[in-house]
Amino acid sequence: MKNSLNALVFFGKFAVLGLAIAFVLSELAPNWTARIRGQAAGAGKTEAPVATTPPEPEATAEVPEAGTSDRKPGRTPRSGVREQSESLYASFADAVARAAPGVVSISANKIVAGRRVLVPSDPLLRRFVAPIDAGPVQRGVRSLGSGVIVRVDGYVLTNNHVIEGAEDIEATLSDGRVAKATRVGADPETDLAVLKLDIGNVTNMTMSHKRLRVGDVVLAIGNPFGHGNTVTMGIVSGLGRQLDVSAYEEFIQTDAAINEGNSGGALIDSNGDLVGINTAFTREQKAEGVGFAIPIGTAKNVLNQLVSQGKVIRGWIGAEYIDQTAPKAATAQAGVIVQGVYPDSPAASAGLRTGDVILRLNDEQVAGQLDLYNREASIPPGSKVQLAGLRDGNPFTVEVKLGERPTLPVVQPKNG
Repeated sequence: MKNSLNALVFFGKFAVLGLAIAFVLSELAPNWTARIRGQAAGAGKTEAPVATTPPEPEATAEVPEAGTSDRKPGRTPRSGVREQSESLYASFADAVARAAPGVVSISANKIVAGRRVLVPSDPLLRRFVAPIDAGPVQRGVRSLGSGVIVRVDGYVLTNNHVIEGAEDIEATLSDGRVAKATRVGADPETDLAVLKLDIGNVTNMTMSHKRLRVGDVVLAIGNPFGHGNTVTMGIVSGLGRQLDVSAYEEFIQTDAAINEGNSGGALIDSNGDLVGINTAFTREQKAEGVGFAIPIGTAKNVLNQLVSQGKVIRGWIGAEYIDQTAPKAATAQAGVIVQGVYPDSPAASAGLRTGDVILRLNDEQVAGQLDLYNREASIPPGSKVQLAGLRDGNPFTVEVKLGERPTLPVVQPKNG
């Protein structure tokens, strides 16, 4: 029994020693031990030759030259998703950086007249005591809006309704400077006004000379809710829009967000050039993305006249028109129908009548009421023009000596 126990102890020592040696060899020479195991496993077998393939060289990142693509035939680049996203989304930061210094925030203090009404504070008394009129009262109102520096000598275009009736006007520039602003003139017909900044070293905005198209990208820069230099983006949704607030309307419609305080601010194109003066937005039927701007061509004409003569002088026939529609049209040609004639006006003196169809002005076709209003306005007062059309279905011609358009009541738009 004792001999058997000694034998077990002897073999146990050798087993432990063998395991220890195997552990040391596996740590110090793993490749050698693997070869021993492989030879043992493959003893008595004939190995088939194995074809080896040279490793494929690692792909190196190549930077394509400007204006070229790194796409190779039959191969999709690893950065395809990123490249596609960069091509779909462009930044307008450069356009904004170019235009933003020309936009100012306007603060105008106005005195508004009203009436003071006394109402009992007790709800029970309000059921039996009517409100009492305590007489007229005046209160101060602060109007916030925007403006665009359009000349290096400090002239600013804005909306007339922003500064109308203002006692004190200040403009805050993009660099934080605050300047007093003097009212140069206003044109209620187009809701435009011109201010002069009492400060030097200003940056004016460049006016665009390109023709806008529906679908062009535009950005609105202004002072919505007093936040200052806020940029929104959209496209031109329509051109030549009319809101029935004045005779001279050819608004740019855009879905760039225009809110209270944006009035008088800049509508720019993707190059940073000024294409319009933001003027109105709509709250009707909870509409969103429907804003309007005055085209820069109209704004430039008003600017030049207000700076040079303090007011806008327009030729005036003295009649109101509507476009021909199918039920009313006496002819297939474009033109307008005289809806009314002002008393003692050039039209009245020339014998123009309600219901007359005007087809031509100075032998040029009349496209519609907007076309006729703008063309007569561009002719100096005192000039004579020929109007031709149909009266009771018969051709007629009259000569009208234009007068100067008087200041007529206008309805202000729902604006920002």
